[in-house]
Amino acid sequence: MQISKSKKLEILWSLLLSRRFEEALTELCKIEGKIPGMMILCTGQEAVGAGVCAALQPEDVIITNHRSHSHLLAKGADPKALMAEIYGKRTGCNKGKSGTLHLAVPEVNAPCTTTVVGGGPPIAVGRAFAQQYREEKSVTVCFIGDGATNEGSFHEALNLASLWALPVIFVCENNLYAGAQRYEEHTKVPNIAERAAGYAMPGVVVDGNDALAVYTSACEARGRAVAGEGPTLIEYKTYRWRGHGESDLQLYQPQEEIAAWQAMCPIPKLRGDMLAQGLISVDELREMEHRIDAMVQEAIRFAEESPYPEPHEALEDVYA
Repeated sequence: MQISKSKKLEILWSLLLSRRFEEALTELCKIEGKIPGMMILCTGQEAVGAGVCAALQPEDVIITNHRSHSHLLAKGADPKALMAEIYGKRTGCNKGKSGTLHLAVPEVNAPCTTTVVGGGPPIAVGRAFAQQYREEKSVTVCFIGDGATNEGSFHEALNLASLWALPVIFVCENNLYAGAQRYEEHTKVPNIAERAAGYAMPGVVVDGNDALAVYTSACEARGRAVAGEGPTLIEYKTYRWRGHGESDLQLYQPQEEIAAWQAMCPIPKLRGDMLAQGLISVDELREMEHRIDAMVQEAIRFAEESPYPEPHEALEDVYA
């Protein structure tokens, strides 16, 4: 399919913003007491969030997991509110109550970040059922890792989504590791996408470091879903450069493997192609990078100058 210049610029922006945002978090995590809680990053696999979310409409829903920053930024979340929430501040998107691992940004239709492995697919099926019931022309995308595909909840969700032809796209970011366990140690089939056959839905394998290929495949899956043709399982082959969390020393990841995947970084690929095609100039690229850097620095300033919630606020915004 033909991809417009504006769409390629949108994807490049998302890639650069996600990378810069998380590079800043990497540095902040080195300062003792700066960021509360565990920090889980998606450095190296940003093309999945950027490409998939570029294929979505504002009314489409995403259900994401613990490695969510790229997904949320690509869906349109405010970097300042996101950073403030990661800091645990009152001005955060969840008033400082979620931190980095339980983020929700309802205003961009990102209602749920679940750290329960395999917790997302049943929620996504519920949202997709509501969309179908209301006869909406929108879809739900569920981001999961390769480890989640071994949970019973994943298989139950795919079965029901297929049975009812729900408008849901299951996006598996296969970054080769489930925590510290390598893919071959927890899954027998060579491709997660092969499991789609058991549920009579398309299973697609895509280069997860090719942002435009990601976008194209997500567009095709969305088209099927809104046409009433049911769900798709897309497996994006990618890699996380960092550990499972920032305290992870990555002793189980061969250094040569990390280096090989870093050489396949999605950003230079798209950036180089766009420069070669004259879709962006060197000066325009530098200006884009400058604006993104300023945006991230402003997000950090905003977060650090914002107040923490008061203790009594813990009892607000609860259901019971």
